[in-house]
Amino acid sequence: MTVLSVKQLSIAGPQNGVVHQISFDIQQGEWFALVGQSGSGKSMTASAIGQLLPPNMKATGEIWCGGRNLLSLPPGEMREIRGKRVSYIFQDYQGSFTPFHTIGQHFEEVQRTHLTLSKAERRQQANSALISVGLQEEMYDRYPAQLSGGQLQRASIAIALLLRPDLLIADEPTTALDSMSSFRVLELLAKLQQDTGCAILFITHDLRHVRKYADRIAVMKDGHIIETDAAQQVLHQPQQSFTRLLIHSSFSFGNLNPLPSAGE
Repeated sequence: MTVLSVKQLSIAGPQNGVVHQISFDIQQGEWFALVGQSGSGKSMTASAIGQLLPPNMKATGEIWCGGRNLLSLPPGEMREIRGKRVSYIFQDYQGSFTPFHTIGQHFEEVQRTHLTLSKAERRQQANSALISVGLQEEMYDRYPAQLSGGQLQRASIAIALLLRPDLLIADEPTTALDSMSSFRVLELLAKLQQDTGCAILFITHDLRHVRKYADRIAVMKDGHIIETDAAQQVLHQPQQSFTRLLIHSSFSFGNLNPLPSAGE
């Protein structure tokens, strides 16, 4: 079943376009990686899905989820979609938290917006979510500054998956973390994906993570998707010279079969 269908999406700013008529589908339970260099349009695409673009950027085309074109929804309806059907984990996980609110208050905000539960039920659900990401219940009463970077990112994952969305958009979720924390966060995402059945749109420039987790890959260059296929097909038999260069530039691909140079 198709969870998200992007059709001829373009994103333009005051001066020029940054994304040009891209199309792709994401299936239920799929880990779909959107890869490319910085500035290729990956994060803009992710933001357009949830109507989170800056005010000076405009998206055209169609983005279908749950039988509705997200680009045509009014803000109130889009707020209902975000968190419930589509949820986000951001690179700037610290910016996702209000410093003067406890972790528990952030859970409360999501639950009160989307659920009709008693206070005791909300607390129980939040505690279960914290435990599911390897955090202790006492984190509920702590402030963001009292958590490490890895703990805070795990808390953001717990909140993002609280309502069991159909699609989780992970926009460079490990960039600000050290390698060990990155490994733990991605292993956690993989486990939670199996538990919940959600699809993941994984925005990254790090092909090491893509190689391990992705089912399919779409490669972006200058606002265009230039190649889409099964992950192993793209990594071992890329069709585009830019994709070959992208793979060669990733120093951790020692176990991959040798690839021809871009000039061959």
